[in-house]
Amino acid sequence: MSLVEVSEAFKLTEGSEVKIRGWVDSKSEVGGIIFLTVRDGTGYIQAAGKRGVVKEEVFQSLKRVTKESAVEIEGVIREDKRAPKGREVAIKSLNIVALADKWPITKSAVKSPAFLYDYRHLSIRGRKASAVMKIRWGIIRAAIEFFTERGYWLISAPTIVQSACEGGATLFELDYFGKKAYLSQSAQFYEEAAICSLGKVFVIQPAFRAEKSKTAKHLTEFWMIEAEKAFMDQEENMKLQEDLITYICKKVVEEHKSELEGLGRKFTPPEPPFPRMTYDDVVDFAKEHGLEFKWGEDIPTPVETLLSRSQTKPFFITDYPLSARSFYHLTKPDNDQITLSSDLIAPEGHGEIATGGQRIHDYQTLLMRIESQDLPKENFSWYLELRRYGMPPHSGFGVGVERLTKWIAGLKHIRAASLFPRTITRVNP
Repeated sequence: MSLVEVSEAFKLTEGSEVKIRGWVDSKSEVGGIIFLTVRDGTGYIQAAGKRGVVKEEVFQSLKRVTKESAVEIEGVIREDKRAPKGREVAIKSLNIVALADKWPITKSAVKSPAFLYDYRHLSIRGRKASAVMKIRWGIIRAAIEFFTERGYWLISAPTIVQSACEGGATLFELDYFGKKAYLSQSAQFYEEAAICSLGKVFVIQPAFRAEKSKTAKHLTEFWMIEAEKAFMDQEENMKLQEDLITYICKKVVEEHKSELEGLGRKFTPPEPPFPRMTYDDVVDFAKEHGLEFKWGEDIPTPVETLLSRSQTKPFFITDYPLSARSFYHLTKPDNDQITLSSDLIAPEGHGEIATGGQRIHDYQTLLMRIESQDLPKENFSWYLELRRYGMPPHSGFGVGVERLTKWIAGLKHIRAASLFPRTITRVNP
């Protein structure tokens, strides 16, 4: 009798003897037959034991076992059209490895998101939560494949830093042996250093933003897929983003069809090229819909959401004003108030999933920008120094893993895209 995972059990011939280890996802009794749905990390399978057919001690164990108990069952694979996927395990023996207490997540509790996140350490066992985590891994795996095929090098960047990448107002400050330090907002600066050694690099690691935003797309701790390449301009940068997102979406649909179906998500991978519109176009759009905002400000979330809902595939917003962008952005040759940067917006109201741009590569230009914005020069000394030793034109971008998961999986809130989400109101469990 061989030990198999649930997914492998469905590939075996009828009559095969198997041993399966997992958890009791559900239990029911009909006419002297006890049915268990057993779950492991690969899937779900029905197992059944009938009184008078199985030994009495096995049947008593079936009576005693509870939802979410860890079990080991031995039995025979048999065809049954009434069973999920037309197959079940006829139980011969049941070993209760760890008997679970009464399960606290009831049908009424499922209706309360706050309750489910208070019990996130348990609610992640649900079918939808596990499907989302598998899709999230599919996204990360596809990104690794994409960059590896294109000759990019994976690097690691510090999480504890002394300088802000995206703005001082959203930094998490900490005491670093008597010195002031922060949790990283992005690996970008370190990627810029690495491209002069490796040419083209990427990272997949956590980022932290102390944004006091209560929206369906904000987390205070999240993961980023970031890439940077030497000798790449902004046009090439946007093309790279199109290729990456297209590759990831196709891979997820190919490899996680069952998870998407389990979430009720009908998702069609987009095809490049992605449409583009300028920041000025967005200003006009907002005005037409009674959501005006001041030119030079970041695009408000309600405007972005409404615009996103009007589209059926991802699209770029380009030509952001310098006042709405970080200090390191390169501006257009003919307009020093407009940056060579973009946001990639997902459709259906999901909003921004990526931000990218061309960086300033000239020492004096970057120095003047830092001074003009009254930034502490000493905090960026090493970043400035990179420009003194052969820094070519370069660009890059960052994609939010949870935001991308939210869109592909069709989630209502970004919390569901994180195993243990961190928001401005939640730091437990």
